[in-house]
Amino acid sequence: MGFGVSGSTAIIFLGVLIATGTLYTATSNATENVFEAQDDSSELALERKNTDISVTNATYYSGNTTLVVNVTNTGAQTLAVDETTVLVDNVYAAPETTTVEGSQATNLWHSGGNLTIEVSNETQPDRVKVVTGTGVAATEVVS
Repeated sequence: MGFGVSGSTAIIFLGVLIATGTLYTATSNATENVFEAQDDSSELALERKNTDISVTNATYYSGNTTLVVNVTNTGAQTLAVDETTVLVDNVYAAPETTTVEGSQATNLWHSGGNLTIEVSNETQPDRVKVVTGTGVAATEVVS
């Protein structure tokens, strides 16, 4: 065998080695991303399982066109006030003020805590829905 056969064998071996290294790196990164996504999904499912809320009352004051919604965190999960959404008659409503146990300074809504949301609305709505950041919701008829 001459140098040509040995040289071409070495080049082929080197090419296979480089391709295998590249394939391993790509496969390793993809597998790691899949495992991280599964962990994130499991964590979100646990948060959702530990989240529960109940709308204690929703009252519309026609004098100042304000809807006041009182919500209680009945789950074990601490919730964020800025991740809580209010739907008035299936339309998003931006809260004017939010208070947790009478304080506007906090963003944390602990288990057993009460959240009061005030929304300006021109007409009396029929119902209100409050949705947490984890997707758990509670609906109440407005009185």
